[in-house]
Amino acid sequence: MKAWRVETLGQAPVLTDVPKPVPGPGEALVRAAAAGLNFADLLMVKGQYQDRPALPFTLGLELAGTVEALGPNTRGPLPGARVAVSLRHGAFAEYAVAPVDRLLALPDAMPFAHAAGFQIAYGTSHLALVQKAALQPGETLFVTGAAGGVGLTAVEIGHLIGARVIAQVRGAEKAAIARAAGADEVLDAEVPDLKAALRALGGVDVVYDTVGGPGFDAAMRATRPGGRLLAIGFAGGEVPQVPLNQLLVRNLTVIGLWWGGYASFAPRMTTESLAHLLKWYSEGRLHPHIGQELPFDRLPDGLQMIRDRQATGKLVLTTGT
Repeated sequence: MKAWRVETLGQAPVLTDVPKPVPGPGEALVRAAAAGLNFADLLMVKGQYQDRPALPFTLGLELAGTVEALGPNTRGPLPGARVAVSLRHGAFAEYAVAPVDRLLALPDAMPFAHAAGFQIAYGTSHLALVQKAALQPGETLFVTGAAGGVGLTAVEIGHLIGARVIAQVRGAEKAAIARAAGADEVLDAEVPDLKAALRALGGVDVVYDTVGGPGFDAAMRATRPGGRLLAIGFAGGEVPQVPLNQLLVRNLTVIGLWWGGYASFAPRMTTESLAHLLKWYSEGRLHPHIGQELPFDRLPDGLQMIRDRQATGKLVLTTGT
């Protein structure tokens, strides 16, 4: 089968032929129809992600497709069942093996393109906003990188919860996308004084930060006493340093969230979260924004779009199977 492999850290993944995997006990072989691209893929190529597979490895964290076969003495979804699954790596291939207890059954009306990029982006925002920050109706949520794959889901979920959402994006096109997802106010990424701009809008209760850098400090200083700040990622390349005296005197809470970690040490939490999200999807309350569907051989183009911050919503790689 074809797979995108990382053979040397720091070098571009290579499309190559590898043996088709064989499922073992408790596993299923899934024929991929689509796979979601994530900023984490860029980090894995460079060896800078939290999870560092041994070289060489197949890139990709999430896919959707159909069950091809089950391993020996394994009970699970029958061949032909439509599923999605998140993986440590291996999604950018024509087939993947996954534990059957990690397979997510898909609603009949959910296209593979929606399913492929659903778990990590929506799962991250739902756990962060509902479980960790306990965002309440009427509170104000500030989202950085709000037109990206993860940030846009935070805007959408924050709006569904009943929060007032302030989105920060770059440019008019992304501003329109954020507003369509439910943003009440939009700030440009180049605003000269973010702290002043947020205070002029009344301050915020919850910060959902995917970018990092100095914007985190500016948002923190515009957060009301008792506020919560979610560290989701550092797409800007700079990890902010948090002044603990500010947390103390203003009763602020900084919360880190890595969805992949919860999928490992608290899988029940992610399973329940995804079930809730799929219910919302089936009810027509969630509308995944697929910025672009790319043919399987155009993975490097998709990674470059994420690197250059040109992507809106999720980018999805399709296998054509």
